Amino acid sequence: MNAALVAVLLSLVSACAYAAAAVAQERLANRGAGAGALRLLASGAWWWSVALNASAALLHVVALRYGPLTVVQPLGALTLVAAVPLGARLAGRRVSAVEWRGTGLTLLGLGALLLTASGPAPDDSLSVAEALAVSGATAALIGVLAWPGTRPGLRHATGSGIASGVASALTQTVTVAVTDRSDPLLSAQVIGVAVLVAAFAAGGLLLSQTAYRGGLGAPLAVVTLANPVAAAVIGLSLLGERLRGGPGGILLALTGAALAAWGVIHLSRAAPHPPDTRAAAPVPDAAATLVPRQPEPGHLSRL
Repeated sequence: MNAALVAVLLSLVSACAYAAAAVAQERLANRGAGAGALRLLASGAWWWSVALNASAALLHVVALRYGPLTVVQPLGALTLVAAVPLGARLAGRRVSAVEWRGTGLTLLGLGALLLTASGPAPDDSLSVAEALAVSGATAALIGVLAWPGTRPGLRHATGSGIASGVASALTQTVTVAVTDRSDPLLSAQVIGVAVLVAAFAAGGLLLSQTAYRGGLGAPLAVVTLANPVAAAVIGLSLLGERLRGGPGGILLALTGAALAAWGVIHLSRAAPHPPDTRAAAPVPDAAATLVPRQPEPGHLSRL
């Protein structure tokens, strides 16, 4: 089977697992708003979401071995596409027309991106100095985004997406270094970068858990956009990955990115319709509206 096709299939399954984990995290965040870290550690539902995230991450790691960052990371947008109907199903409502429109635009944009980003399996990795430089800059940026201020949900979601994207880039470095057999399996580079991957993956998980306290749509949309952007910057600038098709390919990629972003914005703005309670409202008794209410016994004595 073609390596690029294997990467796409693994990414699709990974996106579905990430979507299930995001829905579980959002429901848990709304149920236990304000709960501390110790409360989360004692929750079985939270550990279930962690297991889903871990399974999705494992599939993502394998996909990165068969496909470049510019192919695997854009497919992460399917997490939002899968999370919308799943969240609607669990909430007992139908998917709205706006949500379907956003899903279609996102898929169309992803198709355009994949046409230009398809390439050979990755064979380059970050050096130790590059990995440390990327990690330091990312940690500083996440620290700024996590600083107390306005719109914490979207800022935490941005930090989560960046952390996940950098973790993916570092993960590709580990997989390439381990599988090319040119260095020892437990070299200093592999161990050091693996520790950084674990740190950014855990940080991204905790940031997303905080971001989902304000709902699922907008924070997950921001995570979905920030993740591939961060990974693509690293892949194109440091790992030697390129877009196919020359200037026409770049134009197609930009168009696809715009369509995907438009679709994500539609999905993030789609709000569940509140249930119609007009039929359940009590109908006043006509006789009660015409007959004056009699005073209660003892009412006049209290005046």
